[in-house]
Amino acid sequence: MSSLVQSVDWLAIAPPTIAAVVGLVVLVADLFVTESRKPLLGWLSVAGLAAATLMLLPLLDADRSTFCLVGDTRVCSYTADRFTLVIQLLVLGGALLTALLSVTALKDDAKRLPEGEYWFLFLSSSAGAALLPASRDLATLIVALEVASLPAFALVGLRHGDRRSSEAALKFFLSSVTATAVSLMGISFVYAATGTLHLTLVAERIQNVDGQLGTVAQTGVVLTLIGFAFKTAAVPFHFWVPDTYVGAPLPIAAYLSVIGKAVGFSGLILVTVVALPSYADVWGPALAVLAALTMTVGNVGALRQQATRAYSAVRLLAWSSVGQAGYLLVPIAAAAYAEDAEQAIGSTVAYALMYGAVNLGAFAVAAVVGRTKTLNRVSDYRGLYASSPLTALLLAFFLLCLAGLPPGIIGLFAKVTVFSAAVDAGLGWLAVVMAVNVVIALVYYLQWTAVLFRAPEGAPAKHHLPAPLTAALALTGVLGIALSGAPQLVLRFTGTGLF
Repeated sequence: MSSLVQSVDWLAIAPPTIAAVVGLVVLVADLFVTESRKPLLGWLSVAGLAAATLMLLPLLDADRSTFCLVGDTRVCSYTADRFTLVIQLLVLGGALLTALLSVTALKDDAKRLPEGEYWFLFLSSSAGAALLPASRDLATLIVALEVASLPAFALVGLRHGDRRSSEAALKFFLSSVTATAVSLMGISFVYAATGTLHLTLVAERIQNVDGQLGTVAQTGVVLTLIGFAFKTAAVPFHFWVPDTYVGAPLPIAAYLSVIGKAVGFSGLILVTVVALPSYADVWGPALAVLAALTMTVGNVGALRQQATRAYSAVRLLAWSSVGQAGYLLVPIAAAAYAEDAEQAIGSTVAYALMYGAVNLGAFAVAAVVGRTKTLNRVSDYRGLYASSPLTALLLAFFLLCLAGLPPGIIGLFAKVTVFSAAVDAGLGWLAVVMAVNVVIALVYYLQWTAVLFRAPEGAPAKHHLPAPLTAALALTGVLGIALSGAPQLVLRFTGTGLF
């Protein structure tokens, strides 16, 4: 019996564990803290996420694994390699920035958003999102995916007495539950064909499946891909995104746009590139088509937004995030054809880091404007430069990064990296589709940027910047500017270490 006992590498699992433990502490503390002291729960959560992020530093030296098979330490359920650490940095760093946005949002909307429940759900989802990139078996992968997703449903619909919030949560819940059911069916078929859940063993055994189980394995691969396409908001499984972002509290919309995508894409990478490389002829073309459809539908949807429509700024960011998901899919599809799949995946991770920083910055500015303009229309940003010059310049910088235009050098660099991955893999047609979509996206990003510098109608509105919002804007701005100054650091940092 003693041979079945193994030690746990607590340092390796520290980042998600700290987020989960702090979430439990917040839940218990909420029972004893008076209403006037509830904001302390938010600052405790911010501190917990900062500590979880800092715990990534001791893990930079070498790959660490734990929860391994007895007798074979090469097959483990949890691995903290370079890929894991980069995605965990994106997840926990993004969650930290979202927490700063949430502190102000909860203060402004305290009567309708219960703080204790909010922070417990938020930290629980963050813990699941941080666990997922380290998962190296299908069971842990699905558990992490659901730990990240289930609290997010509640966060979207948590605002009391808000019909839009309830409808958004229902749409999000139904689409995600469907995706999970399809994924579980696919994974069960893969398990039936291979007899294992560990990703590396699946990769070995699925190549040698006999004729009777071949169809089961192929069906499992297709169903698993469909399930993760839902999670990444790929077209045609994107329909929940605009209404969910509008109905959710703004910090949660920001969280879903960045951390939600990081979860879906890291899961998709692990399933395709690590577990199913021998089925590259199936998932490669499928993801290439999904990438083309997703970027096109997302950018056309963003282009059609009317500046005077209620919540048009949030809707534009929602459709933009669908378009950006299409760009993120390109290098994953390219990995099926490329000689160096690791380099292709590195392009996706590099793009995700850029997108995460600048998109959270854009949502931070939307949170600033939304405090005085509750309908948050694009037209509400007219004359922002006259009232808040620095805020307007930051939003312009973030939008130009997303568009891939100077001075947003990091955005241009990330797009060129993704474009090169498609060309190097022989996907010239996909590179052409991406180029067309980049031009389409320029239109709505530049239109919004131009609005910021127009003369305001009437007296310019004053936008008060609380300390947490100021911190979030400063962090995203500094990160975006620093990466634009040295974009090569991103690729150097995003060597995936998956192979």
